[in-house]
Amino acid sequence: MSETTSAEFFATLLMQGFAGISLFSVLLLMALGLAIIFGQMGVINMAHGEFMAIGSYTTYILSVLASEQGWLDIYFPFSLIAAFIVAGVAGYLLEIVLIRHLYQRPLDTLLATWGVSLILQQIFRSVFGAREVSPELPEWIMGSVQPGEGIDIPVNGLFVLGLAGLVTAGVALMMFRSRWGLQVRATSQNRLIAGAVGIDTQQVDRITFALGCGLAGVAGAAFTTIASTGPTSGSLYIVDTFLVVVFGGAASMVGTLASAFTIGQAQSILEFLMTGSMAKVLTLVTVVGLLMMRPEGLFTAKVRR
Repeated sequence: MSETTSAEFFATLLMQGFAGISLFSVLLLMALGLAIIFGQMGVINMAHGEFMAIGSYTTYILSVLASEQGWLDIYFPFSLIAAFIVAGVAGYLLEIVLIRHLYQRPLDTLLATWGVSLILQQIFRSVFGAREVSPELPEWIMGSVQPGEGIDIPVNGLFVLGLAGLVTAGVALMMFRSRWGLQVRATSQNRLIAGAVGIDTQQVDRITFALGCGLAGVAGAAFTTIASTGPTSGSLYIVDTFLVVVFGGAASMVGTLASAFTIGQAQSILEFLMTGSMAKVLTLVTVVGLLMMRPEGLFTAKVRR
């Protein structure tokens, strides 16, 4: 292999690795919400991907309004907040109507939320159509930077990576440095004792579920910067997201972070070396093999029992 060819191969591999970081960022944002819902509450939320789609469609609607009003340069940060609020409120209502009746029944939550996901997909088709849509993005999020010859790193990927880091830090502070986080952890460890000491466990459940869904909405808003959105876009990520949570270790934020990075990089680099389907198969087989040797995942939460 000549020196020029080697340099081109290295540059391509490096850019593919950064594409894996973009995938890692979206998976991390999705998995943070799912880890809170699944790891802390034991609810298998198969509609989590549809809450991501809610965030994506919220961003699309705001982009249309911003385009009409000439606010394209400033609307996107507000769309992140709006996506979080809309998805969070939808999650709060879903918890009141359905989820609160199914605690301690994980298989029932799986079937019920799978039905919710199908209903939401049909609503998306009815409202937005079956075709994929993409919001008009502001100029400052477009383009690329060139740290070296032949290496182009997209600005939107850097933005999503920074957003994922900021959201992860915020969730960590809320979970481990706030009164609400203490209540969540107390409720997940022993619901009866938590209620006995005055914690409103029902309200904790609702806010926790809403927060997890809101984080999926933020992931959906970030997703619009790297891909278009369709009625089934969220469902395409739900398996990978569950894989991240289970592989990293339920209720472990460090495990979620490490697992999202590992799976995102593995899929991206393997897709460069082989077909996309084979890359997914090899990644899945590897993760399943590791889980057979370590069923609790990469990291486990230390809980006094």
